[in-house]
Amino acid sequence: MIPITRETIRTVVQPDKMIFIYTPFCGTCHLARRILEEIEEASNGAVIFYELNAGLFPEVMQQERIESVPCLLMTNNGEPSKIYSFESLGKLNNLLHSNR
Repeated sequence: MIPITRETIRTVVQPDKMIFIYTPFCGTCHLARRILEEIEEASNGAVIFYELNAGLFPEVMQQERIESVPCLLMTNNGEPSKIYSFESLGKLNNLLHSNR
């Protein structure tokens, strides 16, 4: 995962990017991160996701209307799509591949 910083925020928050939104002290966020890291590892180590610390970017949280963390923000058929439930590696992997 590539961390989003103040310097890179403008180039990253775009429709073709998948952004994992988290907070550092969220236990569920840590579990979701592991699932996303497994997906990246299965993709021959390709970096698929960007990561955004919700506490550092409240304006993004408000602009994108993020309801809770963890959240995977992506585009689905040209429309913003949010995944809040990271139920299983297989289900999430299938969903991500269907949205590419």
